[in-house]
Amino acid sequence: MLPISRLSYRQLPELLFETVAPTPVQAPTFLLWNDALAAQLQLVKPADATLFSGNQLASWMQPTALAYSGHQFGQLSPRLGDGRAILLAELQDVDGNWFDLQLKGSGPTPYSRRGDGRAALGPVLREYLVSEWMAAVGVPTSRALAAVASGEPVYREQALPGAIFTRIASSHLRIGTVQFASMFGSTDQLRQLADYCIQRHYPTAQQSANPYLALLQAVSQAQASLVARWMSLGFVHGVMNTDNMSISGETIDYGPCAFIDQFSYNARFSSIDEGGRYAYRNQPAIAQWNLARLAEALLPLIDKTESVAIEQAMTVLNAFPAAYQQAWRGCFAAKLGLMAPTADDDALIEDLLQQMAAAQLDFTDTFYQLADWLTGLSPCPAVLSDWLTRWQQRLQTQATGDLTSELLAARRRMQQVNPAFIPRNYLIEQILSAAHAGDLAPAQQFLAALSDLYTPHPWLSQLPPQGFTHYRTFCGT
Repeated sequence: MLPISRLSYRQLPELLFETVAPTPVQAPTFLLWNDALAAQLQLVKPADATLFSGNQLASWMQPTALAYSGHQFGQLSPRLGDGRAILLAELQDVDGNWFDLQLKGSGPTPYSRRGDGRAALGPVLREYLVSEWMAAVGVPTSRALAAVASGEPVYREQALPGAIFTRIASSHLRIGTVQFASMFGSTDQLRQLADYCIQRHYPTAQQSANPYLALLQAVSQAQASLVARWMSLGFVHGVMNTDNMSISGETIDYGPCAFIDQFSYNARFSSIDEGGRYAYRNQPAIAQWNLARLAEALLPLIDKTESVAIEQAMTVLNAFPAAYQQAWRGCFAAKLGLMAPTADDDALIEDLLQQMAAAQLDFTDTFYQLADWLTGLSPCPAVLSDWLTRWQQRLQTQATGDLTSELLAARRRMQQVNPAFIPRNYLIEQILSAAHAGDLAPAQQFLAALSDLYTPHPWLSQLPPQGFTHYRTFCGT
């Protein structure tokens, strides 16, 4: 049975894509396959990996590389695009929703800029594991369908085993896609792309008096919600360039991402982010900066008079901090068992984070342990004892019965939102080391545990070993 497929992106102006076939590899074999996601997409795992390595194309595939621009670390790169990724199709899932099917590491494209278009095993598995954890915890994200070994090396600083990643996403439309159309297309071509973004992701914007302003507003709200979720999990994306920020509000492009262990507002991990532009504390402001670049690209559609368009766009951009703060408050209030949070709770949340930073407490473990500290099942660190009293007093204000019952209820709520384990940096390194040695069992154990994310696991819930600091990540290209 063939999947229900299409590739609506190819209806857009041709300047936005190139037709290019994947480059075959020597000996493709499956490393990982996502059975649950495949079933959702009405796919059956084939007997071999040829379809998911680029060695063979099915009749329903139309290989396409997408064009886009990007502000990379604040500097505009006008012509980027899928340098090592090829969109094969859009698949309809069992609920009638459409998702992109994309190969990553499938060979060079016209956008490769002298790159080999390939991916190494480590970055492929990192994106597979982290994106699936993000999906399990409820963060909007691209998904991992398959990881395939290519059977041939890729060359970076040294020879590494090659791999190909099959990524699923609501779309691969980026802020940089709109920037590209604005710079190199006509106003009509820009409008076609914007209409496509609206139709695919924000159809209610079509009913707005100004659908393109409504599009900007919808993307802004989606990004505010997304970044607030990142912040609540101690997640540092690491490369928030405009070409890595999706129109749909999903997390994409996991290259140099990492999670904070000992909490620091200045946490950054990417080896190329020397100035800390994309550090933890800066992520909300960078999201707003990126949205400003989207607004600039949409100005000709928002209003024919530029000054009017700018004024309207600024209204949306200026509203972002409040939208983000509300989303941030909601995420952290849930982690503290607070219901119906108000702006008065911001100080309580921020004071906790500041004390965590000062004492260098572990981000994930602190929030997980708070439920037991709250009810006295384990002793609270002395540095948080005064804050704990304030928190208990705040919970008392929402109690409908006695305080003990409310604290127990808050504990139950917290246990449903604070994960017991994350893709800790040292864990990822252990899993990747094992995979390089031919052992995929640790990766499989990690993925199996995602169905029970809020229960401690003997291996996965351990804190980092002593001395595991100054961790650095690399983009994998």
